[in-house]
Amino acid sequence: MKINVVKNVMEASDAMADENRRRMDAAGVVAINVLSAPGSGKTTLLEKTIPLLAPRYRCAVLVGDLQTTRDAERLGDLGAPITQINTGRGCHLSPAEVAEGLDTLELDKIDLLFIENVGNMVCPAAFDLGEHFRAVLLSTPEGDDKVAKYPTLFQPADVILLTKIDLLDVLEYDSQRVRDDLSKLNTRAPLIECCPLSGAGLEEWAGWLRERFSEK
Repeated sequence: MKINVVKNVMEASDAMADENRRRMDAAGVVAINVLSAPGSGKTTLLEKTIPLLAPRYRCAVLVGDLQTTRDAERLGDLGAPITQINTGRGCHLSPAEVAEGLDTLELDKIDLLFIENVGNMVCPAAFDLGEHFRAVLLSTPEGDDKVAKYPTLFQPADVILLTKIDLLDVLEYDSQRVRDDLSKLNTRAPLIECCPLSGAGLEEWAGWLRERFSEK
């Protein structure tokens, strides 16, 4: 009986994710679920990415956090629609919360929707929110062993961004180890080395986003 309840909960979650995707497809919106550990640079990446895409691509962001509106406030000056979703105690965004977030946006005026998930390397990976693609960030201060330790995060990723590469030498970070581990888990997703603060790698990332929109 308990197994049936869990199954029903997951089926309901997937059904809501599918409905979110249908809504965005109908409006021509491409959604990117951005996942990482806390402090990997998701908000900084979006701060630098959205101006690179404007004005050709109209962007919006759903920001997920347990509490506060600090990340949404940081993004607020970019001129893009921003909606903060506070999960309270939840360690990830749910499809239902994303559906509520979509209700706050004029979807027909959006091309790219970034869903900045709650910072966590485990829980968010298990839930489809209705996104079209997943971008996973891995920052150098986290260590070069995280791909092997958290395969469920990296295996379904469509693109992986190694952030804060300005610290590679300082931290004696072995980026080849990351590539070797990815070769056993996910050979489909490109690995983009970047530093949003300096701009390194951002054009490659923006190019990847443009290609994904053109595919849709």
